[in-house]
Amino acid sequence: MTEIVEVLSAEGVDTLAALARDIWNEYFPFLLSQEQIDYMLGKFLSRDALLNQMNEGYEFYFLVDEDGLAGFTAIHPEKERLFLSKIYLKSDKRDKGYSNAMFDFVEKRAKELGLNKIYLTVNKNNEKPIAIYKHKGYNITDAVVTDIGNGFVMDDYIFEKQVGL
Repeated sequence: MTEIVEVLSAEGVDTLAALARDIWNEYFPFLLSQEQIDYMLGKFLSRDALLNQMNEGYEFYFLVDEDGLAGFTAIHPEKERLFLSKIYLKSDKRDKGYSNAMFDFVEKRAKELGLNKIYLTVNKNNEKPIAIYKHKGYNITDAVVTDIGNGFVMDDYIFEKQVGL
C-alpha cells in the first residue's frame, strides 16, 4: 500500500533534500559526472532551492510505503499545463509499479487544477525513463539544451501528454 503525502513543513523539505541526494548519487553517476550531480543537487534540490521553488508555486509530494519513504514527485501548475518537475524513486522501489501511483496522482492533480496537459523534461540519454514516459502516453514535442551555469548544460527532450478533464 502506498500513500502520497504533500511536503508542507521545513522538516519535510530537509527530508526531501536528503532523499534527493541519496537517489541522485545512487542513480545518476552512469549519466552525469559527480561534479555535475553535486552542482545540480545544490542548484535544484538543496533546502534553499526547494524552499524557493515552493514559494514559486511548486508542490512537492512524498511517496510512502510500508517501509517509509519510497520516492517523491514535484509539480508546478502553469497557465495552460502542468509541469512535472521531478519524479524519483529509491533504487529498491523501482520496477514495482510505484511510478504508476505517482503518474496517476499527477494526472489527478492536473485535472483538479483544470489543466489538460502535463509536460516534463528528461535527459536525452536517460533511456529507461524515456521508455516509461512513452509507455505512459507522453510524446516528445521538442528537444532543448539549457545552460544551467558552472559550465554545465541539460540536454533534454520535452515530453507532453494530453489528459482529459
